[in-house]
Amino acid sequence: MTKRRVVITGLGAVSPFGIGVDKFWNSLVEGKSGLSTSELIDIEKHVAKISGEVKNFNPEEYLDPKEAKKMDRYIQFAMIAADEAVKDAKLEEVKDVDPYKIGVIVSAAAGGFRTFEDNHIRILEKGPNKCSPFTIPMMIVNMASGRISMRYGFKGINKVVVSACATGTHSVGDAFRSIQYGDADIMVAGGCEATICDVGIGAFSSARTLSRRNDEPTKASRPWDVDRDGFIMSEGAGVLVLEEYEHAKKRGAKIYAEVVGYAQTGDAYDVVAPDPEGQGAIHSMQFALDDAGLKPTDVQYINAHGTSTGLGDVAESKAIASVFGDRKQNPELMVSSTKSMHGHLLGATGAVEAIACVKTITDGIVPPTINLDNQDEHVADLDYVPHKARKAEVHAALSNSFGFGGQNASLVFKEVK
Repeated sequence: MTKRRVVITGLGAVSPFGIGVDKFWNSLVEGKSGLSTSELIDIEKHVAKISGEVKNFNPEEYLDPKEAKKMDRYIQFAMIAADEAVKDAKLEEVKDVDPYKIGVIVSAAAGGFRTFEDNHIRILEKGPNKCSPFTIPMMIVNMASGRISMRYGFKGINKVVVSACATGTHSVGDAFRSIQYGDADIMVAGGCEATICDVGIGAFSSARTLSRRNDEPTKASRPWDVDRDGFIMSEGAGVLVLEEYEHAKKRGAKIYAEVVGYAQTGDAYDVVAPDPEGQGAIHSMQFALDDAGLKPTDVQYINAHGTSTGLGDVAESKAIASVFGDRKQNPELMVSSTKSMHGHLLGATGAVEAIACVKTITDGIVPPTINLDNQDEHVADLDYVPHKARKAEVHAALSNSFGFGGQNASLVFKEVK
């Protein structure tokens, strides 16, 4: 069976920089941090007091007020990002497409943490019969996809992928496969998350994964730096419209880039820690390259998972060097972690980083790794694009996402010729 070509025709984002892809991308290019002291939690109760929040967010500016009240914050983000992506792709103007050939995979790793927390408090204070009747449809992880499909009448594939921090990448990858093999002509895909609440911050703090550099929020996320001490939890959504190439061409759609490779592996090592030798990551990247029909030297940029954790940064850097070579072997390769600026959006992170890869290709600018002041001697010798964005011709880019449970995913994007 001949695999069909898949291109990206729409982008949408909600991030700590605000609403919209332009705010997201321009902030990355400028090397800005979207991290600050948390306002969504009582910081006096927490050891980790910083996060990447969508500030001054009023969902009623973007959504029907009645419907917005029935949505958890993570669903609101997904709806807004999807609306931008759908409009960008001009899907609302498409009249001759079978609705059963347009699907949605917009996933979250955690779902409605805030809804769960709020209703648990209500149960404790007023009894179990005082839950909101909308608790379940606000909380469950599949509801972002469900809501998006209802909003636009997309009746094809409708599901979510839950794989911790690899969720967004798996979602885009599974959408890519769905079009490749003819199960859909168009897919709306990505990730969303809103876990900045007592449960989210408290639980990750107890697991000792969050940075406690509370006095310097903008400098707290520092992948590959010797002084890194954990990731910073963020929130938001990233949504991409994927489309079969000939279908997009026929309707005159704007084409950003092509998705050419996707792979997924498991570490089978630990519930939280990565394989220290990065074997799962190595195979994920190598399989993605094989799927794309590319050599390591064909890729100019890697958007790394790069969370700013002790073990994760070392393991991933070793894995990248193993597949692509270090700086001496492959001096043209650039690697950066945009999490240094936007933090870790958990289930949404792979989706916003996919957008960063696409924009890198279209705009010829590689976003930097900020706060990399003193590179850890234990990480591989790679060009991490420290501090400032760099103009460069990028013909192909790879994005990595690795989740708790040892779940790995890699995507390869390429310019369209």
